[in-house]
Amino acid sequence: MKTWQYALIVLVGGCCYGALSTFVKLAYSAGFTSSEVTGSQFLMGTLLIWIAALFSKKKKLTLAKVGKLLLSGIPLGLTSLFYYQALQSLNASLAIIFLFQFVWIGSLFEWFFYKKKPTLGKMISIGILVMGSILASGIISEGLGEITWHGTGWGMLSALTYTTFIYLSSAVEKNTPVVQKSALFTTGGMITVFILSPPTGLLELPVLMDIAPYGFYLGLLGVVLPPILFTIGMPHIGPGLGTILTSSELPIAVILSSIILSEQVSTTQWFGVVLILGGIAAGNLKLSQPKKMELESAS
Repeated sequence: MKTWQYALIVLVGGCCYGALSTFVKLAYSAGFTSSEVTGSQFLMGTLLIWIAALFSKKKKLTLAKVGKLLLSGIPLGLTSLFYYQALQSLNASLAIIFLFQFVWIGSLFEWFFYKKKPTLGKMISIGILVMGSILASGIISEGLGEITWHGTGWGMLSALTYTTFIYLSSAVEKNTPVVQKSALFTTGGMITVFILSPPTGLLELPVLMDIAPYGFYLGLLGVVLPPILFTIGMPHIGPGLGTILTSSELPIAVILSSIILSEQVSTTQWFGVVLILGGIAAGNLKLSQPKKMELESAS
């Protein structure tokens, strides 16, 4: 596969995350709690991916490698928990701004772990993305609301753990089959969620049956597909470009909230969506051109 194809795979993974907020809002409107929604998401997602793992290529792993993959799934679970905590005390528009900081945190990770200093083109792309996220979130028209220190802390922690998960997707056990690796990632995430925020409501069969349709979509889009897609694409493009591409989640969230939830989206927000898409395109072009030149010189 070519580099742009791996980039497209990661882009789709980001779009999957963008669809989550719509289904979360639908589940909340149906009367389910945050722990029930998160718990059903990871329960259904983990079941789905292990079913897929039964019919896919597997590799015999040592206990140490299994433990490493399970631990690498912890940031996946923490991201949901931290983000939902941020939403308890911050407006949704402000909370998503803090989560969106993973865009530049990813470049810091790449600089620190891979010694790849951000280029001017990448910094410009990140600036466009951050500005676009501010506009697309609706924070200008709706206002900041009440900013709290603990809400800010939870929001920034969600950005940090999300970036960590993206980094681990590209760095841990690269030779492990994709579905098997993703299944262990999600299992680690589910264990984390169940320990830190036990979804006791799911122990009641009527509640479990009622929330199952929401859990299916949330599990598929938030637990199954992103780890698989990131595991395939991230090793080939790196966390710097990876975090730029996964910023596609915010435009998707805005578009779906308008179509499915019939929420009013202002002209400013649509302009922010266009900016984000432009920032993604700019980051992809700036980072793919040097690789293309290297390949041409090598041949």
